[in-house]
Amino acid sequence: MDILIKLSVIALLCGTRGLCQYEGYDYDTSYGSEPNDPYHPPFQFPQSLDYSDQAIIYTNDCARECFCPPGLIMYCDNRKLKSIPQIPSRIQQLYLQFNDIEAVTMKSFINATSLKAINLSHNKLKSNKVEGGAFAKLRKLEQIFMHHNDLVEIPSDLPSSVERLSFAFNKIVRINDRDLQGLVKLTMLDLCNNHIDNVKSKTLNKLARLMQLNMCNNKLHSMPASLPLSLMYLSIENNSISDIPEDYFTKLPNLLAIRMSHNNLEDIPTKVFNLPNLVELNLGHNKLQQAFFIPRSLQHLYIQDNELESLNMTIMCPKIDHFNTNRLTYIRVDQNKLKAPLSTFAYLCFPNMQRIYYGEQKHAEGETPKVQEPMLTHPLVSEEDDREGIPEYRHQEYGVDYNVNDYSY
Repeated sequence: MDILIKLSVIALLCGTRGLCQYEGYDYDTSYGSEPNDPYHPPFQFPQSLDYSDQAIIYTNDCARECFCPPGLIMYCDNRKLKSIPQIPSRIQQLYLQFNDIEAVTMKSFINATSLKAINLSHNKLKSNKVEGGAFAKLRKLEQIFMHHNDLVEIPSDLPSSVERLSFAFNKIVRINDRDLQGLVKLTMLDLCNNHIDNVKSKTLNKLARLMQLNMCNNKLHSMPASLPLSLMYLSIENNSISDIPEDYFTKLPNLLAIRMSHNNLEDIPTKVFNLPNLVELNLGHNKLQQAFFIPRSLQHLYIQDNELESLNMTIMCPKIDHFNTNRLTYIRVDQNKLKAPLSTFAYLCFPNMQRIYYGEQKHAEGETPKVQEPMLTHPLVSEEDDREGIPEYRHQEYGVDYNVNDYSY
């Protein structure tokens, strides 16, 4: 009997070693990054997926063109694929970037019922070869990366589970009424670097959870219509927008950041940015000639490279409230037409000011350029922070999931 017990223990130990043969293997958890890719999407695949499901049986079901480590990920990137390979039903994250894939058919994901994230960026996808409903049955799908392709329209019939979409660097011309229907969980939409010239559809307004909209580097001549109340971050720099309706932002009280640099703004309503939660406002590289009201919540203001000849503090700060002070800490005003240094009244109005970057101003031919060193309210600023240019701004501090990689700078 003792011999049988000892044999059982030995067998158990051997079995345990067999099951744990991958325990010491160091898998590269940063595999998801895209090499040589100048565009980093403003969101990443989730890092909190649970791979500890004991019910998963690791089988040799991976397509031979791909790599499937033990777990729920399938790597098929950089393999010169022309079509989507067969995907095991257990896979949750699928990497297909940097290939030559042109089509997505109804059969592409027929077995991939567990998919939560798909990266199809840097391929040759064409709208007429992406079948309607190709993604519809993926009821767990949360993220789709399709930037850097040849799409001329947004794929239809996306599953209602989707939270984040990237269609940047395509050839999309417009947003149609049928696009994005039923995406009740969508929080992020990236349409930067396309050919969109207007947004008149009410489609965006139906995205009740949308927090971030990126439409930089398009051909917009007017502000996007009917944005949802939930919006917190708006990126529409590098377009051709010349004016903002006076009441445009009144229905967007949750906005934290607005980026409208590199447009054609000339004359804007004085209190158009009077928002209760606005933290960052970037209006650099426009044609502004007049100052405007600064909301108390604003911390970072960029108005460089405009046509401002003065900054009227009476307009920017009509009232000083010592019990509810303005939070502005940084202004960048270089490359305007300012004739004199900013009034010291600015420091009474904005007691939290740390930096006013005056820089060099525009000047007529033959004139001596006016340059002023950055003005500080607090002399004890570290040398590391005392540098020319724009300080890095991290939206994560304010609950917005965005990797700051400004297209305009």
